[in-house]
Amino acid sequence: MNMLKIGITSRVVGTSNYVENRDALSQDWTRFIEKINGIPIQIPNLLSNIQLFLEELKIDALILSGGDNVGIPPERDKTEHALIDFAVKNDIPILGVCRGMQKLNQYFGGKQNALSTKIHVNNDHMVNIKQESFLKIFESEAVQVNSFHHNVITEDDLGHNLVPFAFSKNDNTVEGLFHSELPFIGVMWHPEREQKKFDELMMEQLFHRKIIQ
Repeated sequence: MNMLKIGITSRVVGTSNYVENRDALSQDWTRFIEKINGIPIQIPNLLSNIQLFLEELKIDALILSGGDNVGIPPERDKTEHALIDFAVKNDIPILGVCRGMQKLNQYFGGKQNALSTKIHVNNDHMVNIKQESFLKIFESEAVQVNSFHHNVITEDDLGHNLVPFAFSKNDNTVEGLFHSELPFIGVMWHPEREQKKFDELMMEQLFHRKIIQ
């Protein structure tokens, strides 16, 4: 299997000892990307020319990582919007994780809703897998995933050409989606934190263009 250069977005974090913002990325992602035979490339949030960055490094695939809410901070939102633009124009696979899935949904005209409860915060739960191509990956109609989000997406709030493949058993909100025409997948759980076999297979098949939708 060929090594892929996988660009991954960063969250913006402040520091207590210095008056500065920093781009940060969980070390879990490095281990997970290497596990699927990829080369992780962290994408800064203040690049003046994102297209040049991606072209010069010959990025093969993108991950929109989790953390924060869509729209916060604005520099991250701007960066990820530009990345999706580039991926659409150049047919580059994208995996959106938690915030990243919400960003994909927003990009295609969808929306998310904030919950008043913490039913999805640090609360592992079951999801139902619906699409045939994903059933082959997950090898089950229901799997357990982690959960660290307070924004949810309902089927009625999905963006244009986005199709759900996983639903929470708790409230039937969308936990996984894919684009019907582009190689984009979004999940609300964090694959990097537990690195389960089905997440590994999903990423491999997405990035190597093996998922038949």
